[in-house]
Amino acid sequence: MMSEVYKFNYSVEVKHLYVSTGHNYFTNIPGNPGQHSTEDVDRVEVVAGMGLKGDRFFGYQQHYEGQVTFFAWEVFEELRDTLEISDKSAAVLRRNVVLSGIPVTELIGHEFALGGAVFRGTKHCAPCTWMDHGFGPGALKLLRGRGGLRARVLQGGFLTKGTTDLQANIQLQTDKCASPIPVPNLP
Repeated sequence: MMSEVYKFNYSVEVKHLYVSTGHNYFTNIPGNPGQHSTEDVDRVEVVAGMGLKGDRFFGYQQHYEGQVTFFAWEVFEELRDTLEISDKSAAVLRRNVVLSGIPVTELIGHEFALGGAVFRGTKHCAPCTWMDHGFGPGALKLLRGRGGLRARVLQGGFLTKGTTDLQANIQLQTDKCASPIPVPNLP
């Protein structure tokens, strides 16, 4: 049962659902990333208070702010176009859910529903220096303020690739999907 009745409904496309059993960057020494594969799955179970079943952050810490991470497809497209890199997938960014159609960072501090699961956006998923290593030189600079969204899982469900609805009580600026968070608001 959803904890809120949502005022706004947005049509989004879940482009990718990524899970990885291990950390390639987090906790690793700079210059020595891990070699854990990132799987692009068609469907994944979301578990309240835990995250995505099968992912490296599943059950990581009680009240962890990044149980699930979201990323805007529009930012990925801009990253590819600006840096003229076409041979990398969004998997190298190590975010779980890649969505098209909404500016994910506007959900910071808000509850939202997607695929029957309910999330609370907790904070900006700040890019790290590994972005230049994983994607290419210049990625870190371009991703400043638009590295994605960290979220907690309030209610479980299933996420599936494809077109679906996202519900929230905030009116999102859907024409600004790739816009960065204003610098004073960055963590």
